[in-house]
Amino acid sequence: MEKVPMTGAGHAAMLSEIKHLKSVERPRIIQLIEEARSHGDLSENAEYHAAKEQQGWIEARVAELEDKISRADIIDVSKLSGDTVKFGAKVTLIDEDTDEKASYQIVGEFEADVKKGKISVSSPIARAIIGKKTGDSVEVSTPGGGKSYEIAKVAWL
Repeated sequence: MEKVPMTGAGHAAMLSEIKHLKSVERPRIIQLIEEARSHGDLSENAEYHAAKEQQGWIEARVAELEDKISRADIIDVSKLSGDTVKFGAKVTLIDEDTDEKASYQIVGEFEADVKKGKISVSSPIARAIIGKKTGDSVEVSTPGGGKSYEIAKVAWL
């Protein structure tokens, strides 16, 4: 089984989502299904079918999260250091064409949120910069074409 790397915060967020789905969403959907059943003929009952669809989505999400939790490789970012880019690092990149700066933390797939400055360890940018050091230049293949970045800073949270 392949391990799923994640930070402690990402692990806690997954556990929290599982708890919410099981203790809040499941009972809510069960109640909706019971209500819809009381309306009679289920074959033409849109409320019933919508609730059953939601129930299927919730059960699939719980199964997916529990699978990832069972394969979690929790990495304590606070114990990492050095000037080489690796999982958990906060990296400041400079676009060599536009001189724009951007900072990203490399996290697990579940935790990735570009708007919050967190990119997946499997993203093209992360794959290109892992193992590199401050001052290195990297080429990243993106859907819009190749981009060149300079690693300006590697920091640890």
